Amino acid sequence: MLNRLSLKNFKAWREADLTLGKVTGFFGTNSAGKSSLLHLLLLLKQTRNATDRGIVLDFGGPGHMVNLGSFEDAVYKHDKSQAMSWVLDWTLPGTLAIHDPLEPSPTALFEGNSIQTRCEVGLRNKRLWPRELEYRFADTRFGLQPKPGTKERFELATDASEFWFLRNQGRPWPLPSPVKSYMFPSEARSYFQNSGFLGDFELAYENLMDSIYYLGPLREHPRREYHWAGASPEDVGQRGERTMDAMLAATVRKETRSLGYRMRRRPFQEMIAYWLHELGLIREFEIKEIARGTNLYRALVKTSALAATTSLTDVGFGVSQVLPVLVLLYYVPEGSTVLMEQPEIHLHPAVQSGLADVMLNVAAVRNVQIVVESHSEHLMRRLQRRVAEQKISSEDVKLYFVSSNRGKAQVSDLLLNEWGEIENWPENFFGDEMGEIAAISEASLKRRMAQSG
Repeated sequence: MLNRLSLKNFKAWREADLTLGKVTGFFGTNSAGKSSLLHLLLLLKQTRNATDRGIVLDFGGPGHMVNLGSFEDAVYKHDKSQAMSWVLDWTLPGTLAIHDPLEPSPTALFEGNSIQTRCEVGLRNKRLWPRELEYRFADTRFGLQPKPGTKERFELATDASEFWFLRNQGRPWPLPSPVKSYMFPSEARSYFQNSGFLGDFELAYENLMDSIYYLGPLREHPRREYHWAGASPEDVGQRGERTMDAMLAATVRKETRSLGYRMRRRPFQEMIAYWLHELGLIREFEIKEIARGTNLYRALVKTSALAATTSLTDVGFGVSQVLPVLVLLYYVPEGSTVLMEQPEIHLHPAVQSGLADVMLNVAAVRNVQIVVESHSEHLMRRLQRRVAEQKISSEDVKLYFVSSNRGKAQVSDLLLNEWGEIENWPENFFGDEMGEIAAISEASLKRRMAQSG
C-alpha cells in the first residue's frame, strides 16, 4: 500500500507532500491539478513497463495510460532549467531481510516491511538525465549519487555505519547513471562484492508499479454484443473497454469475492449483479452467450421484478458507466492500488453515495487501496457518514481539497475527525450553497412583492 506521495515541479505542482489512506479522495475545482497527482503514478508505471531500458521517463503517446508530451510539457511552468523529483513510501506485502553476503549469518543486517524511494531528473545538454536515485530501508539510505566533480559518473552511497560497499579488485571505475529512473546500473553489481541486495529494492518497486491499476474518467458506450475468445485481461482497460472480458474470465475461473461486512461469498458475476441492485440501478444482471460456441455474448438486465429482460444498451447510461468501476474493484488482486478519475460520472446522487460504500467494502474486505479524483459531494458525504458510524477509522480515510492560485496547484489536508466532521472546511468547497439558497429566497421575495403590489 502506498503511504506517501511527494513531488516537486510536476505539471501545476511546485511541490506537494501527501499521506495516503486506504481510501483517498482528491476534490476541488476544475483544472486545479487533481488529476496530475494520479498521472505522476501512471507516468512511473508506464516507465516501469517500457521495454527501452535507456528511457528515463516514458511520457507516453497514443495508447498509453497517460500522454504527458515531453519533459518540457510536464515540468512545472515548462521551466526546463528545473529538476523534477518525487518520493514514494509504501508498505511491503511481507518482511524483507537483507543479510551480509560476505559473512553468512541468520541475523539480518537490515530488516523491515516498508520502503521509500526518491528520484530526481532534469535536462543536461537537452537530454533527460537522472540526477540522483535513493532508496531508504530500515532507516538506512542506499543511493546512487553523482561523483564529486562530475555530473555524468555516479557512486554508491549509504549512511549505514555498520555497512559499506566493497569494490571488486580491478574495478575502480565510477558507475553510469541510474536506469529508467528507479534501477541501479548492472555495473553496480559487477563492480562491488556485496551490492546484490539492491535488486531487492528494484523488485519491490516493480511489484508496487505492477499492483497499480487505473480507470479513466471517460468510459465506452455499451454494445449489444461482445466477442470473447477466452482472454483474461489484466484489468478493465482505462476506458472500461475490457470490462466484459474481465467478468467472463472471472466467471469461468469460478472466482468468488466477499460481498460485505458479513463476509458472504458469491460467484463473481452474481456479486456484480448484487452491487448493481444494491445501488438501486437494476434488479437483475447477467452475461449470456448468444448461442453455444459463438463466443458472442450479451449483457442482459431487468430493471424491476415485473420488467422484461432487456439489453444493457436499452437502459440508463449510468449502469454501463458504473459497471467498469465495480468490476475493476473486485477483479484486481487483493492488496492492489486502484486509481480512478471521476467514478461518479453519469450517476444519480444516491448512486454516488452508494459507490462510496462499495469502495469502503473493497478496502476493508479485499485490502484494496483506492485513490479517487472526484467532484462528488455525495460520495464524500457518505465517507464522512461511515466514519461517524465507525464503519471505518478516520485514519484510513484521507480527503484533500485541491485549488489553484495563479496557475499554481495547492492542496489542503481536510482534517477528518472521529465523528466524521471536517474541521477545516474550505470556503465554497462545493460552491456557495448557502449563497444559492439566499439568492433563491431573495428573488422569490422580490417577485411576490412585485405581484402583490
